[in-house]
Amino acid sequence: MPKELEKVDDTSRVDYGIVFSVFMLALVGLMSIYVAVTHDTSSASSTRAVLMQAAWYVIGGIAIVAIMQFDSEQLWRVAPIAYGIGIFLLVAVLFFYNRVVAIQTGAKSWFSLGPISFQPSEVMKPAYILMMSRVVTKHNTEYPEHTINADWLLLGRLLIWTLPVMVLLKLQNDFGTLLVFVAILGGIILVSGITWKILAPAMAIMAAIGGTALTLAVTTPGRAILTHLGFKTYQFNRIDAWLHPFDNTASTSLQLSQSLKAIGSGQLFGKGFNQIQVNVPVRESDMIFSVIGENFGFIGSCLVILLYFLLIYQMIRVTFDTKNEFYAYVSTGVIMMILFHVFENIGMSVGLLPLTGIPLPFISQGGSSLLGNMMGIGFIMSMRYHYKSYMFSESEDTF
Repeated sequence: MPKELEKVDDTSRVDYGIVFSVFMLALVGLMSIYVAVTHDTSSASSTRAVLMQAAWYVIGGIAIVAIMQFDSEQLWRVAPIAYGIGIFLLVAVLFFYNRVVAIQTGAKSWFSLGPISFQPSEVMKPAYILMMSRVVTKHNTEYPEHTINADWLLLGRLLIWTLPVMVLLKLQNDFGTLLVFVAILGGIILVSGITWKILAPAMAIMAAIGGTALTLAVTTPGRAILTHLGFKTYQFNRIDAWLHPFDNTASTSLQLSQSLKAIGSGQLFGKGFNQIQVNVPVRESDMIFSVIGENFGFIGSCLVILLYFLLIYQMIRVTFDTKNEFYAYVSTGVIMMILFHVFENIGMSVGLLPLTGIPLPFISQGGSSLLGNMMGIGFIMSMRYHYKSYMFSESEDTF
């Protein structure tokens, strides 16, 4: 094939719809970080913050291009290696965590590499997605017909591979990230083919446990029980702030109450770019949506949410285009990861959900979170890039 035609062919295999969505979210992110840091009470440089975030976008872009070169068979082989490296990093951070950040946040989740902090659990997410997808695909190949016993076996296998991650995140005291892994696992389980005779009772039990825990968390005797089970004071404070955001605005409810004021003050069209009047703590990362709401109003906030829905729609479309079971589970994991981040971050910013410290994908300041999300996008881009390898197959490929 002539080189010119080969180049055109390679270009046509790039999903520019996904590229556009991520680029627009990145643009919103850089603008919002600039505004947040400019109006921060500290002496941080807004230019430096934007350049650092842009550098992470470049690194993430390089990661996407690199991952795109891997087809499903190569990702299949890489999955256990990536999972092993991720587990090693989660163990290592328990010993070499950033002491200063741990005092500030209560979580032992960050490495300190000079002026840069790195959170290994963020890059563990795509590794975990690969491993869970491999486990489900391999099991369904071994047991093509779903029976109760086979489905219980699959569920057990998934939980065995998930347990080390959950234990290590619990030791890091990072409940918010743990919830993201639960969401990823739940999404993969739902599409794995496990019968509803197992899923329905399991979901009912989980809902009952969650409801019971929430009931205990709002009563004094219940909190005593949860304290013995390992719950911390700051977690109860977050629940109090969620239920009563304006009761203790000088301390525990400050972040949420200020976020609600900032978003509300933006009204329909916002105050305009770089117009900030409400001080929101940590608005450059976890509370970045308050900057969007205040600057661009309800209309701008809705457009950002529509960008996320557009990105998720495009990822779903790519999944349906490919005839590859392994890719389908990988895509499900990535979609659940991004969707849960968006739902939880925006939900906590507007007071619908308790504060958890989960960043807004592609927008919040933070390199490790951005890198993990970009790696997930790389998996989706790989599907489209290698689509022609599967489009002429007569039956669905395993990997």
